[in-house]
Amino acid sequence: MTILVTGAAGYLGNQTVKKLAAMGRPVRALVRKRAKAALRLADVAERVEIVEGDVTRPGSLAPAMRDVSAVIHYVAIAMEKGGQTYESVNYQGTVNVLKAAQSAGVKRFINMSQNGASSELPYRFLASKGRAQEYVAASEMQWTALRPSAIFGPQDEFFNTFARLLKITPLVFPLIGGGKAEFQPVSVYDVVEAVLRCLDDDSTIGAELALGGPEALTLGEIERRVMAAMNTRRLLVPVPVPLLRPAVQVMQALLPGSPVSTSLLDLLAVANTVPDNALVNHFGMAPIPFADEHIQYLNDHSLGDIFAKFLRNATVN
Repeated sequence: MTILVTGAAGYLGNQTVKKLAAMGRPVRALVRKRAKAALRLADVAERVEIVEGDVTRPGSLAPAMRDVSAVIHYVAIAMEKGGQTYESVNYQGTVNVLKAAQSAGVKRFINMSQNGASSELPYRFLASKGRAQEYVAASEMQWTALRPSAIFGPQDEFFNTFARLLKITPLVFPLIGGGKAEFQPVSVYDVVEAVLRCLDDDSTIGAELALGGPEALTLGEIERRVMAAMNTRRLLVPVPVPLLRPAVQVMQALLPGSPVSTSLLDLLAVANTVPDNALVNHFGMAPIPFADEHIQYLNDHSLGDIFAKFLRNATVN
């Protein structure tokens, strides 16, 4: 039976599809933009089935569920763009995918949630992810939810954004909110490994598993590690979040690929660490650190790619 991966052209999705293909497991890749999928799944295109579908259009999902034994659901947005909202994609999109899976008789459902997600929070991104997981948990599916901290790896948006901005910012760089916000960066490869282990681990059914790297880091420490990986230096100047907000609003209005949004600034108020790390405590893994050779991908940014990303929101890696 086939495993369906939603958001298969995203950075978690394409890594998952590639690993499933390498394992010889039948995999169907659900994508919204075939051009992006052609770029990111080119090396496995002959071994996977790529189908188009949009989680906001329920009618497009039924064909993708044919002969599917498990769904790995990744589709979500961190920033609202082009009419897509947290409520329509993160929440209702998850509802639509789960309903389509139920109608097709699919039993297993792996949901990629978010560390700190809760419907009770005033932050719309985390609230949308929290509501989505509540809906999944209330279903009769054999579900597992994974709740990672900030994910790093090639194609990530969070850490690559710092790298892109450093490349075009001379001399000084903002230490956002004084650099005090805490994260526990977790490798995309570790997250994908955990997802695939869940497929065959019945003990994870009905569980919400938090995933983090081997250490908690402040935003200031993260910025310094990004600079070290890029072999560059900037004077870090503490900037309170309220002072950054007007500049971020301008970027949101003018740049199709704005690197940040006001809603993401709000999330700095929520600790993103993982006291009970399932990578270690359940899966017995040694998480990859956000350091050294593991973050050299941060150097893979030409000026042309940076401006294509910011000005056109192009897929550049």
